[in-house]
Amino acid sequence: MLTETNGGYDDGYKAVQGFWGTTPGSLVSEFLKNRPVEGIRALDVGAGEGKNAVALARAGASVDAVECSGSAIRNGRELFSDVSVNWIHEDALEVRYERAAYDLVVCYGLVHCLPSEPAAQELLHQLQAALKPGGTFILVSFNNGSHDLSAHPGFKPLLLKHDWFLERFHGWHMKHVTDSILFETHPHNKIPHHHSLTRLTAVKR
Repeated sequence: MLTETNGGYDDGYKAVQGFWGTTPGSLVSEFLKNRPVEGIRALDVGAGEGKNAVALARAGASVDAVECSGSAIRNGRELFSDVSVNWIHEDALEVRYERAAYDLVVCYGLVHCLPSEPAAQELLHQLQAALKPGGTFILVSFNNGSHDLSAHPGFKPLLLKHDWFLERFHGWHMKHVTDSILFETHPHNKIPHHHSLTRLTAVKR
């Protein structure tokens, strides 16, 4: 049984291919600009339709992409049929992650879809353990700042403090940390709204 939620995004995936666009998120783009990824192993958890996973795979990484939405995976396979990504259709909380196996872990927009703070803490612990020493962790999540949830009827996100995320990465080398507001409009319902986001890139010591 899936215990994470899809944040109401499944309706969007069914209505529109490329719900999140086809270019990678800003932190993934920054990572790709700053280091070669040929031959590295990457894990994208909460991968959506795969825009981050695909960008990494196109640059030469071997990518495992975990996603709970079958609609998102179908869209991703159709949109990016020329790119090899290992899709894993499973709840992120149920996957058994191999320890010290990955050079990069990407967790974009997943933590706020988890059912509780303990679940979030446990998942981050597992993902951090899956990363090799010297590996990079990229995370983007809603935090407990200002939100307009009018575009997400029925969705009750897990809203943790910005500092909560920083505490989970105590002792890591923090390369990028921001607490900012994102203004956006989803293509399936055209409702302008905003979210407060924690964005971070951290290197495991």
